[in-house]
Amino acid sequence: MAARKGLGVLGFSVGKLADLDPVIKAYKKAIVNAEPIGAFVNDNVLCVTGVFVHEDARKAREKALNARLAYMTSNAFRYHDSFPHPEGVPVWPELIPDHDLDAIEALIESGGLICGTPDEVVQQCKRWESAGLDQLSFSLGMASLEEDKETLRLLGEHVVPQLDTDPLHRTTRFRRQAA
Repeated sequence: MAARKGLGVLGFSVGKLADLDPVIKAYKKAIVNAEPIGAFVNDNVLCVTGVFVHEDARKAREKALNARLAYMTSNAFRYHDSFPHPEGVPVWPELIPDHDLDAIEALIESGGLICGTPDEVVQQCKRWESAGLDQLSFSLGMASLEEDKETLRLLGEHVVPQLDTDPLHRTTRFRRQAA
């Protein structure tokens, strides 16, 4: 429906990237025939996901481990009743068990978490781009303030310059074309 109406889409990474691939493809197929309800067709799919970056891959993973991501995911399903409740996710007041390092690796591999060295993070972001995502927004605040500052520094110095090479934002381009 969003594509038919020319609307962009905002989602959260609470699952596997492979599960989003057909959804993004369906949106991109439908958006070309949009009848926009606004001033322009906003062909834009954005996803928010957690990010942990460190120059040492193991330390990045330890930051993710210490952030208690399973607790955050439990809360997402507790408080957002519009999210489908996947099988295996416990209901209130139970929690998803805390992750171990193997679970963090599985999240990284599935695309459910961006985590690692700057080079690893660039490659992980490119997987999202290959799936058709237009924008990837990073969620911070799960690690300590100092760890988040380090993540931001590494993203700004090493990751973003490799991925965001267009000085003009896509939505700005859409608005200009519609004018």
